[in-house]
Amino acid sequence: MAVLKLSTPGVYVQEISTLPPSVAEVETAIPAFIGYTEKADRFAAGDLKMLPLKVNNFSEFEQFYGGAPTETDDSIAIAVKDHGSNNYDVTFTYDASKRSMYNLYYSVKHFYANGGGTCFIVSVDTYTGGAGSVDPADLTAGLAVINEVDEVTLLSIPEAPATGSEISYRTVVNAMINQAADLKDRFALIDPYQVTPESTAFPSGAIDADVLIIRNATMGVTKDRYAAAYYPNLITSFEFKYDFDNLKVDTYTFDLGVTDQALTGLALNNVKIGAGSILYTKIKNELAKQYVVLPPSPAMAGIYTYVDSNKGVWKAPANETVSSVVGPNVSISNREQETLNIDAVSGKSVNVIRSFPGYGNLVWGARTLNGNDNEWRYISVRRFFNMVEESVKKSSQWAVFEPNTLSTWVKIQAMIENYLFLKWRDGALAGTKPEQAYFVKVGLGATMTSLDILEGRMNVEIGMAVARPAEFIVLKFSQLMQQS
Repeated sequence: MAVLKLSTPGVYVQEISTLPPSVAEVETAIPAFIGYTEKADRFAAGDLKMLPLKVNNFSEFEQFYGGAPTETDDSIAIAVKDHGSNNYDVTFTYDASKRSMYNLYYSVKHFYANGGGTCFIVSVDTYTGGAGSVDPADLTAGLAVINEVDEVTLLSIPEAPATGSEISYRTVVNAMINQAADLKDRFALIDPYQVTPESTAFPSGAIDADVLIIRNATMGVTKDRYAAAYYPNLITSFEFKYDFDNLKVDTYTFDLGVTDQALTGLALNNVKIGAGSILYTKIKNELAKQYVVLPPSPAMAGIYTYVDSNKGVWKAPANETVSSVVGPNVSISNREQETLNIDAVSGKSVNVIRSFPGYGNLVWGARTLNGNDNEWRYISVRRFFNMVEESVKKSSQWAVFEPNTLSTWVKIQAMIENYLFLKWRDGALAGTKPEQAYFVKVGLGATMTSLDILEGRMNVEIGMAVARPAEFIVLKFSQLMQQS
């Protein structure tokens, strides 16, 4: 209560504050995407390079950062077989080494396709089209820039797997996890370095080898709790960008198998394959079936946003549908997922995205990388604590330099208890009564000694029983003897 100075006779009015301050809840799903873009222009050319910018929708991203990289002609070989009477067979051969390595445009698009909202973009450099190199030093420099942005709560660097080596990939992943663990207000989403495709040599891919690279690139138990890894990559419904009319038909043969050298190498806008012709349209339609493969973190950032907005941050971001996806590029069975979800050796869990008949493509894992830790095993628990810690921290700023006495203790305790009561009522905290779901302690003899007060410390202890996901549903059936 403010001290009222009485010096002149008269009537004085004094307002008495009886309500405690309130906790303003911070946002929980604002990702930062770091990578290469077509441009980085806001007011002048390149003025957004290495500067974080808040983007609210995909149109804003395209306005400031441009479009997708244009794939080069030598990254694709087109073969046409002419059977006559406008009957054609069209086949494509791809050279992945000549395909563009830049995927941030598609990644941000996938984020918004899966429920994304506000995000931050850091363009580390621009591209002019075609295949290029991804420098891990650029990515870590962009990550350092986002270190100063307090709003960010998720980290995604979808071009980290394209850095060229496991060592470079490990450098970027370590930097992401270190930042999340140091600041304790954000969560890192880790993509696989490689996903070995299914082939004759690898009928089920090489899941164990791929996942081992992820586990070797991550940190120890005290830091891995601030990150989650996902596997495998996703075949999206997005199309590659080609300068279509300048693509060449590499081989053109007739049904007798005789190559017509005069037609080999024709541009698609050539008079013999004119725009609007049946062959032109068929090539274009077939090319549209070649889909972009993306790492899973951008889609997961969108799913985190959707779940937080519609169900709450305490709901595990799992058993959720991944949108704009044809399917994962490697199929994973129950048996194959066993060692990914629970690893007795390293203790590092890797969540998977699987395709289930009748259900679609689902996120089928809810663990942090620290998957064997009873405290921080689940993503929802870690992120809920992040939210509460940051919200209470910011909302307690008023108490700095206030008298370290009972009146201040009562206010700060009431502020936090009121906030946690609302979270308990929403279902975030487990317990039939509020006292079973949380506690807040502060005061001399409870959380502080006389020495604490002399040294200016106010210790507040907060305990929460966060609701945990039902990861394993066990249905027990038994037969009963006939009773009548």
